Amino acid sequence: MGGMSLPIYTTADIRSIETAARPVAGSSEPPLMARAGLAAAEYARSLVPQDGKEVLVLAGPGNNGGDAFEAAVHLRQWFFRVSLVCPADPAKLPPDAAAALARWRAVGGEVLPAIPADVRWALAIDGLFGIGLTRAPQAPYAELIAQLNALDCTVLALDIPSGLESDTGRAPGIAVRATHTLTFIAHKPGLLTLDGPDHCGQVRVADLGLPVQRLLAPGGWIADPQLFARALAPRPRNFHKGMAGSVGVLGGAEGMCGAALLAARAAARLGAGRVYVGLLDTHAPRYDALAPELMLRAPNALLGLDLTALVIGPGLGDSELAETLLIAGLSEDIPVVLDADALNLIAANPDLVRACAERGADTLVTPHPAEAARLLGCDTAAVQDDRLAAARRLRDRLGAHVALKGNGSVLAARDGHWFVNASGNPGLSSAGSGDVLAGMLGALLGQGSRGSRRWCSARTCTAARPTSLRCAATVRWAWWRANCRMRHGACGTSGWPDGPERLRGNS
Repeated sequence: MGGMSLPIYTTADIRSIETAARPVAGSSEPPLMARAGLAAAEYARSLVPQDGKEVLVLAGPGNNGGDAFEAAVHLRQWFFRVSLVCPADPAKLPPDAAAALARWRAVGGEVLPAIPADVRWALAIDGLFGIGLTRAPQAPYAELIAQLNALDCTVLALDIPSGLESDTGRAPGIAVRATHTLTFIAHKPGLLTLDGPDHCGQVRVADLGLPVQRLLAPGGWIADPQLFARALAPRPRNFHKGMAGSVGVLGGAEGMCGAALLAARAAARLGAGRVYVGLLDTHAPRYDALAPELMLRAPNALLGLDLTALVIGPGLGDSELAETLLIAGLSEDIPVVLDADALNLIAANPDLVRACAERGADTLVTPHPAEAARLLGCDTAAVQDDRLAAARRLRDRLGAHVALKGNGSVLAARDGHWFVNASGNPGLSSAGSGDVLAGMLGALLGQGSRGSRRWCSARTCTAARPTSLRCAATVRWAWWRANCRMRHGACGTSGWPDGPERLRGNS
């Protein structure tokens, strides 16, 4: 996938890389644990304030504990006052970890049974559990995690915060809340989705000098701006609205017209040449006073137009008419975005599942966890327990690109690749944000975009911080205009003079 986008590897992938990278007997290369310990110590040293010397290191019963022992050796040699706590039985440590413990003792270090009281720690290092943990921590480690979380100091987690599952981001019990995480070799899904971002703090990768992508080609990436630079290229100056596509939005049943209008406004503001809206509410307005450029049509008339992309679902409802229109929309040989009520109708009808899976043109579905659960025939907790697996199952079931919304949205492409969007914030937890996303996707597809880069870019754009993406100005303006009725009750351009220059073809 090009650019500077960072790859993501599952636990099984990381184990394969570790096996492939293990130094052969007699090699002068240091073992991976020694490299991890040195990388951890160097990062830890950078986190300690100038007047700080007291460092607490918590080591566990596995190789993550071995990484902590190695880091403690370096920090002690650099004249930090290191207190190392390890409740594990030394006789049961893995061989590499046992050797690292021996090195700690060889430099005069001792192993403490508990965290010393009344010490003002400059830094605490979590080396209790790594990527192999798949259950809630038990005593005495759970108590150590609780004490660590209560400390008023910087907390550095090694590889992954203890108690967090590396493939899912799930915390089945108590888990370390770190301010910083140094993850080894590559990113893991659990650092980026579900509970992961709330436990990891700032994440840094130490590749340990390995040619990671040569050892194992990645299947997943972080969805960041570099991945989409080419997909969001400026328009040529010689351009007109007929070259920017025609997008239809189908939805807006009684009491829910706003959802369809939000999607349509977002599509218009993201550059779609023409935007048509088919509202199911028979008492719907004949035009949108806040965006009079939108063209409102009867739903049946909308489906007869020459569209380049279709958005189905915002405020669609669950009526017989809604289902009939959805069937007709799925038969169109153009890219279709399915959201909200369209997903609920599909979940309740195996024939619609089959119709979706048999489509030849691009299909994009944007469920939140509850909608995904209905589509998969499970409960929401099962989706959240493994968001990456759920997104992949949805992709296979519907034959569609999938954007599973939530903390660290998981994007599963039809070609097998997957992405995690690590941007965004809880401010998107607001009614209408999903409608705006659907409209943005429709706009990008309607302008001739194909493949995973464009639809991933829309998901990244909706979650972007204002300065983090080339198209951020466009997206923020689209969001502001689409939500003006909800926020201010009136809509003009005074809040954002002139609109984004990108829509005028300038870089």
